[in-house]
Amino acid sequence: MPAPEAVIEIGSTGVRLLVAEFTEDGKRNVLDRAEMPVSLGRDVFTSGIISRETQSLCLHILSRFKEQLSGWGITSSQTTVIATSAFREAKNKDPVMDKILSTTGFRVTVIDGIEENRLMYMAVTELLKSEDSKFRTEDTVILEVGGGSTEMMLMKKGKMAGAHSLRLGTVRLEAKMRAQSESLSDIQRYIEEYTTDTKGSIESEINMAEVQQFIAVGSDATLAAINAGKPISTFLWSIEREDFERFVEEIQEYSIDECVARFKISYNDAQTMHVSLLIYKMFIQLTKVKTIIVPETNIRDGLIANKLNSPSEELKEEFSVQIKASAMSLLRKYHGDEEHAERVREYCLKIYDSLSEEIALDERSRLLIELAAILHDIGIFIRMDEHNLHSEYIIHHSEIFGITRTENVILSVIAKYHRGRAQPQDNEQFQILARSDRMRILKLTAILRIADALDRSHGKSFTDFSVEIKGDSLIIRTKGSKNVALERFALAEKGGLFESVFGYKLSLI
Repeated sequence: MPAPEAVIEIGSTGVRLLVAEFTEDGKRNVLDRAEMPVSLGRDVFTSGIISRETQSLCLHILSRFKEQLSGWGITSSQTTVIATSAFREAKNKDPVMDKILSTTGFRVTVIDGIEENRLMYMAVTELLKSEDSKFRTEDTVILEVGGGSTEMMLMKKGKMAGAHSLRLGTVRLEAKMRAQSESLSDIQRYIEEYTTDTKGSIESEINMAEVQQFIAVGSDATLAAINAGKPISTFLWSIEREDFERFVEEIQEYSIDECVARFKISYNDAQTMHVSLLIYKMFIQLTKVKTIIVPETNIRDGLIANKLNSPSEELKEEFSVQIKASAMSLLRKYHGDEEHAERVREYCLKIYDSLSEEIALDERSRLLIELAAILHDIGIFIRMDEHNLHSEYIIHHSEIFGITRTENVILSVIAKYHRGRAQPQDNEQFQILARSDRMRILKLTAILRIADALDRSHGKSFTDFSVEIKGDSLIIRTKGSKNVALERFALAEKGGLFESVFGYKLSLI
């Protein structure tokens, strides 16, 4: 049996610890958990920095957790420590992280919103794997309301249509509204406007009125389900929409002290409970769902599942499918040429696999070349001329499920240089990237340029092709070709980077 794993999350409202293991039959067994409130979000969303008092409290909590973990034989270096929205927006996060490392030995990893989405998807998938879950086949919204942000995943017939990290969190909203008004009705009106605007911005990804399943994740949603819903199985609840809305309206009449007494929760949690449940309610009202599914899980569970329950090939393929579905959804949003994107993706994979030993990149790179192929022409939506520059901009400012911020940068750079005479080496920003990332960009960009050239006419000029290495030449031999003169010209125009990176002279016959 694997050794227990520990995860610490530094969130907007508290620092949370989870120690868990997986039994031989694959079930998660929670060994220890702890949570201590901290006003990190209130600091950052008000002043932009983590105050000295909050830093001291965080260090005290983490030192206590370090002692707690030593009882399980788990050291600081064996513990995964993540920080979310408030921490990543703090202007002084770097010195605070350094102080945490020097004082406790914990190395903090600041994760972005899309990584939070991925971990939440992992946690929800793990919890629902034994259930007859409709989210694999139906239009579904997965929503988690946090202190600094609201994480949203949209699934169209079981495929990822969009993933968004919304700047709508309970603590952030409290800080925003405090200077203007303390009226709950004003906050409710703001949330209504925000959710309506969000509906408008995501309507190209999913029609909220047609959503068949709503999955609400988070401690406040769980509290509502426990008090007004019914259990489905261990850690899984359902609550009828009418009962949920009735519960939300009822607790709006309770003071913070009454919430603490009635629900046996901390004062810190009670402060944000009213606003949190209002946000869930407003998003649910955009749909016509009658029953809400509430899994009692979180991103710490997702991290534990990811570490202990090594993803099977089936699960890896599912993640890959969902990531590509998210990219394709983004392409549709900007009315891209899906047929061309698909052909270029297929050509990229064929060339990549033919050179796999020489490419010497990790498995993740193969996925990145697929995404780059899908999105390389997305900038045509803005303007055909120099569309590669617009592709870079759109990709860089978009959220793709399962893609880290660094990978997003890599994709945007590849898209920028998929055409034209300029090369990545000409870019000053490229030069400051890690060597491994520079080589990844060069190799993947070179392959994309070749694959794009092979579909220069956007009309499948041949049925198939093979790749043959002969001496210092790489020969692309087409099958069932009509006339590849245009592709041959494009290859000569775009093949320079490939010949420079891989050292092969290109030939199309």
